[in-house]
Amino acid sequence: MAKLPKIVIIGAGSAIFGLSMLKDAFSTKSLWGSELVLVDINEAAVKRMASAAQKMNDALGAEYNILYTTNRKEVLPGADFVILSVAIDRVKMWKQDFAIPKKYGINHVLGENVGPGAVFHTMRNIPIILEICRDMEELCPDALLINFTNPESRLCIAINKYTNVKVVGLCHQIKAGIEIVSTITNIDKAHIDVKAWGINHFTWMVDIRDKLTGEDLYPLFREKERTYDPEYAKLSRFIFRQYGLFPTSGDGHLGEFFPYAHEMIPADGYDFVAYEKRRKDVVEVLDGIINGEVPIDEKLIVPSGENAFMIINGMTHHTNECIVSVNILNDGLIANLPGDAVVEVPAVVSGLGIHGLAGGALPRGIAALCKQQIDIQHLVVDAGVFGDDQLVVQALLTDPNIPSAKAALQIYEELMQINKPYLPQFPN
Repeated sequence: MAKLPKIVIIGAGSAIFGLSMLKDAFSTKSLWGSELVLVDINEAAVKRMASAAQKMNDALGAEYNILYTTNRKEVLPGADFVILSVAIDRVKMWKQDFAIPKKYGINHVLGENVGPGAVFHTMRNIPIILEICRDMEELCPDALLINFTNPESRLCIAINKYTNVKVVGLCHQIKAGIEIVSTITNIDKAHIDVKAWGINHFTWMVDIRDKLTGEDLYPLFREKERTYDPEYAKLSRFIFRQYGLFPTSGDGHLGEFFPYAHEMIPADGYDFVAYEKRRKDVVEVLDGIINGEVPIDEKLIVPSGENAFMIINGMTHHTNECIVSVNILNDGLIANLPGDAVVEVPAVVSGLGIHGLAGGALPRGIAALCKQQIDIQHLVVDAGVFGDDQLVVQALLTDPNIPSAKAALQIYEELMQINKPYLPQFPN
């Protein structure tokens, strides 16, 4: 029998992320009995999550050894897997990342993972990510880091370039593309198999099949898409018609890559009101678990759809799990993208590790779009690691979302000033 792992979850106090991880832990019965350690700098939040976890553990008889702490260094020794989702003043600073470029005429749609806001989002998170990696290098050098922190591609590049930590990045955004295909074809999304290659939030469906029959669904999708409601998934379908492959991320995240996205979709930014309502709803569920008002049953522990525990299970029990998308070093998986890029590809996970499926070359137009973003990602990462102001400016001037040199410099000046408390790597 395989040795059960020690799993450390950093950022576990976050209501939405933490409960998702608990659902996945308790729905993966082959990992019951493992050590599960919850870490967060917010003591009240992580204590609440640990209380909910213990209630679930007792009710289900899962026999996890559950611990919690605010000090990751206490619990990293012996860790086999570290799951990570952290952010520095996420909501407060995301609002600035969106509003300041708007002020200077950048009509972007989200401002999170691509565009001028993402430059500063990346640089704020780099110091804490690299600090955690330094701790892992010292205390659990053989552990796998499973990263959920955004901007996914950029942070995984930083980890690959500047640490010895083994890392895989996970993102569920491919589900948005599968949902669109399901809606247009009127085929249950549970029966749709997609193979997509690209970079995070910018992957492209090379293959769409019926899971039950193996039938190629692209011909049907192309036929149905031509006559479907023209207002539905407007940007994704425009890009599909121009480039020949369907993008996976849905209009919102796709729109981050295109300066003309606002011509087809709203450029109002992230819906923080809806996010806060969702967060409060999850906190109510957690409190209900703790006080016994929410039943702990199969309905509660339905898998979240994230794949961290699938990876842990696959590597622990050698099960050859098929993961629809992982973010890993390219190293030839996409032939016409740089080898040091972090690409998002399907993968098989076993006791031998995570093995991305090679997808050959992407069409030239799509590869060109990806390459431009990869170069910007490297500029931003190097700027954030070394505190290099010139590279920050280069990243802004290279970004297709910024058509004005004057705007780029104004954004640089104002956002650097606002972010000064979060960027210790830069000289005063």
